[in-house]
Amino acid sequence: MFSLNLKGFLGKLAENWVPKVLSIALALVIFMFHRLNTLETRFFSLPLVLEIPSHLCPSSSYARMVRVTLRGDANNILPIQDDDIEAYIDLNGYESPGAYHVPVRLRKKGTALGVEPLEMMADPVAMDIEIDYKQTKYVPLTANIQGDPEPGFDFWSHTLSPAQVVLEGPSSLLDNVSELYTDVIDLNGRNADFSATVPILNRDPLLTIRGNGMTEFKGFIHPRVDVRNFGNLPIILSSLGPGLLGEGNIRTGSVRLEGRREALDAFVPPVNFLSVDCSEINEAGRYPLPVKVALPPSLNLIRAEPLELMLTVTAEAGAEQ
Repeated sequence: MFSLNLKGFLGKLAENWVPKVLSIALALVIFMFHRLNTLETRFFSLPLVLEIPSHLCPSSSYARMVRVTLRGDANNILPIQDDDIEAYIDLNGYESPGAYHVPVRLRKKGTALGVEPLEMMADPVAMDIEIDYKQTKYVPLTANIQGDPEPGFDFWSHTLSPAQVVLEGPSSLLDNVSELYTDVIDLNGRNADFSATVPILNRDPLLTIRGNGMTEFKGFIHPRVDVRNFGNLPIILSSLGPGLLGEGNIRTGSVRLEGRREALDAFVPPVNFLSVDCSEINEAGRYPLPVKVALPPSLNLIRAEPLELMLTVTAEAGAEQ
């Protein structure tokens, strides 16, 4: 009985089998078309992570960003954020320098975990990359100083702390680096010492500066000084006791002074600018005495001539001895 029913069912199924097959195929096409129309597509630009052995590093430029396409059910795909997908290249299987063609892989994280179905595609799907042995090198820093201080002031010197940094990268590139520069340090309008924390410039993304990539700059700015000579200045004998006469072997002297220009311009040597103190002389004789300079606090003495005067002291005619 069962056999007769089965034969009858198969016979009916075989009747008009071509339209039936076409109907099923059309139904599948409609289902897939409907399915495709209900899927959501999202695009992300993600940083490319390089997974590489610690003794190696990239030695050629490569794409740092990857375009990622996600496709899935709208309700599942919309909550996914860009940090829920990671684009990476796995170089852990390589142990020596060379040029390699490696695929770009995608890894689900966070809210993307467990989302099915989820299509993930990376662009590019693979890339060529060169790797080399990683090395370190101490590199001195040079301050990138520009501009001029306020008129009347000069930039004297500077310090950097640190004055050198450890640079890390492929040996083929490190060999060509002899120094690194700081960002621009502007002196315009400055009239006093100053300090600033400035970035260290690193124009090659394949090289890494250990630390925070900053240095402390200290600049030293002093007032500009001029030098001027003053000559034919009389040497005055002061405090010579009564009844005594003094005569120096030199009557005039000269000085060389240093100071700000406005102070030098305003300076007029007083009558007693150069003098010899005779207060301790009580009798006639010959005395070597130092020449004193009445220097104002705004100026510095570079040189004075003479430094010493030979004073001949005699008694006035009729003075008691």
